[in-house]
Amino acid sequence: MLNLFSKKPELTNDPGPWGPFRLIELINTGGMANLWLATDSHGRTVAVRRLLPQLQNDGKAKKRFISGCEILAAVQEHDHVIGCFDHGKIQGVPYLAMEYIEGANLKEIIAEPTEELCCRIGNVLIDMGEALEHVHDCGYLHLDFKPENVLITANWNVRLIDFDLARPRQDRPFKLADNPGTPAYMSPEQLQRHPVDHRADIFAYGVCLYEILTGSKPFTGSSPIEILRNQIMPQKQIVPPRQLNPAIPAEVERTLLKSLEIDPAKRHGLMSVMLHDLRSTLYV
Repeated sequence: MLNLFSKKPELTNDPGPWGPFRLIELINTGGMANLWLATDSHGRTVAVRRLLPQLQNDGKAKKRFISGCEILAAVQEHDHVIGCFDHGKIQGVPYLAMEYIEGANLKEIIAEPTEELCCRIGNVLIDMGEALEHVHDCGYLHLDFKPENVLITANWNVRLIDFDLARPRQDRPFKLADNPGTPAYMSPEQLQRHPVDHRADIFAYGVCLYEILTGSKPFTGSSPIEILRNQIMPQKQIVPPRQLNPAIPAEVERTLLKSLEIDPAKRHGLMSVMLHDLRSTLYV
């Protein structure tokens, strides 16, 4: 006899079968999801991202997770965006099955720079910019662009990940209903809760370039308010990147500083324009 009042199967953190997947090893736990190394029903190795148990009844978190899955599925067919195989729900739990990458994120790599990073850096900068350009061309903003969300494979290929905060582009700048993200990479307009567009991503990309090329962030602070103050106060000038790393070409410095303009209208109008300037100097 079917028990209509039986409890829903509990979500465990133990390896084993889960829907069409076999969970092998828990790779990482983030603010919204667990990430598992797994195999699917075809025997293919995949990474399964699963909403955290404590967020199962959080409608806002569920909506954000599902939206991120849908946007990732919409920006596929690009070499530098993480591959999406499937997404949906199993036992009521939202999940995302995606390409499994053996490598590290860019935050980890620049924390311990190597000679190989120095040799590959030009390609990495362009590849991550091309990923962001593709997202914009598909009609979306990433809104959480940072080194932690850029995976680097063992062969130094780039994959952009984590679309939980992504939003559809609109015809004109628009206000975000909420303002999650990482303040150190947010544009001044986003920190001030002003309308944003794709140029907020261009600013975040510029912050990443500055950090990768110099080992420091252009704007620091212990809170969003302090970071914003350091962005917009006239006396808080950015240290020129070449002062921290003289090996940076002067043209790259000019392009980088343009992406970090406080006024969005003074930044590059499109990611493709910034990439054109970088390629011309880096010969990539």
